[in-house]
Amino acid sequence: MEFTVSSNVFDLISIGGGSGGLACAQRAAEFGARSAVIESGRLGGTCVNVGCVPKKVMWNAAGIAAALADAGDYGFEIGKAAEAGGNDWSALKKKRDAYIARLNGIYARNLAAKGVAQIEGRAKFLDAHTLEVNGVRYTGTHIVIATGGYPDVPRVPGAELGITSDGFFELEARPQRVAVIGSGYVACELASAFQALGSETELFIRKDHLLTHFDVMLGKSLMREMLADRLAIHTGVVPSALLEQSGHKTLVAADGREFQGYDCVLWAIGRSADVAGLELRAAGVALDASGFVATDAFQNTNIEGVYAIGDVTGRAQLTPVAIAAGRRLSDRLFGGKRDRHLSYDLIPTVVFTHPPIATVGLSESEARAQFGDAVKVYVADFTPMYHALTTRKVHTDMKLVCVGAEEKIVGCHIVGAGADEMLQGFAVAIRMGATKRDFDDTVAVHPTSAEELVTLR
Repeated sequence: MEFTVSSNVFDLISIGGGSGGLACAQRAAEFGARSAVIESGRLGGTCVNVGCVPKKVMWNAAGIAAALADAGDYGFEIGKAAEAGGNDWSALKKKRDAYIARLNGIYARNLAAKGVAQIEGRAKFLDAHTLEVNGVRYTGTHIVIATGGYPDVPRVPGAELGITSDGFFELEARPQRVAVIGSGYVACELASAFQALGSETELFIRKDHLLTHFDVMLGKSLMREMLADRLAIHTGVVPSALLEQSGHKTLVAADGREFQGYDCVLWAIGRSADVAGLELRAAGVALDASGFVATDAFQNTNIEGVYAIGDVTGRAQLTPVAIAAGRRLSDRLFGGKRDRHLSYDLIPTVVFTHPPIATVGLSESEARAQFGDAVKVYVADFTPMYHALTTRKVHTDMKLVCVGAEEKIVGCHIVGAGADEMLQGFAVAIRMGATKRDFDDTVAVHPTSAEELVTLR
């Protein structure tokens, strides 16, 4: 049925129509709560519009490019289709955008079908339970802040000449030469996509390795594979300015180095909470030292009846995390499950580079800091069977982090083809408390890369 706003009073209002806000409001409606979603942009938030979904499309395209390059080694004659730059970026973007538009429509229809009011516009607090949107007031017994985040841009001269991950998805044509600044997963993913689809790509990082918040093996292994793929990586670069001359951009480093000749410069240096304009002070809602909305284990803010979920909290900024937190919050508020909340331990995640990275649990360094000499690590480094026939060789690295005499597995880290798909099942086992013996006692599926995790010695 189509929902009509007949009253401006709701049991729950989600500020933000991204993954978390939608999930929370719809779960509340399933319990019979009168709920609403306020969104000023396209439904689906970062994930659907400028994140996970369109990124995965580009990752898929990059994978096809790699397969075309390998095809000759398997006896196929592909010709020019396998050449770098053979991808029609504009055609790909058109189809990708159409797919996203279909998803936007599906989200709107789902809200209507579940009786959730969709309010278009930007919300601001008047007090802890009153919001204003386009001059109209709405009251909510429970208000959920789910406004997500936005990509940061450095405060250096000329920074506006660059783009962010949002701008990546607006590019109508493939740039010939690209500089990506950042060492986190967004920087690595987009640099990997640019390179695979034919752009001459260079990555600029402040330290000497990638993915500094992950197990060190993952960053080092990815760096090895990127360099082997002829993607240049410049270390120790702290940007101080971005210049433009004759249509090309120059990146200036704090140490005086200059890097010239880029058609596109992309900033991927982090994300901040999107709270501007919410007037959180009117509700008394507190932010933490980094500018994210402060919450406890139950997603409560410091104000009773006001909650926050997803990227705006700064914790585990992942779509499934926002969805899980939102649904559990509504389970608690309306489903009678008083202790229902999300545990932020053992959250699996994937970095969609080429090769992909999959990780769950503690890194080796985190485990050693917590458990000391009780930690034992098992590793594997091999070339998957796929590359037995190919000129191009991509390695796979795996690590299990175990603790105690029973060798309980507290961390699993993989970089290599298929890592993205194999992790989900292993994450279930690890969350259930699997030990190394449990893995050893599991019959391997052969020939696969995944079997290495149950045969490690």
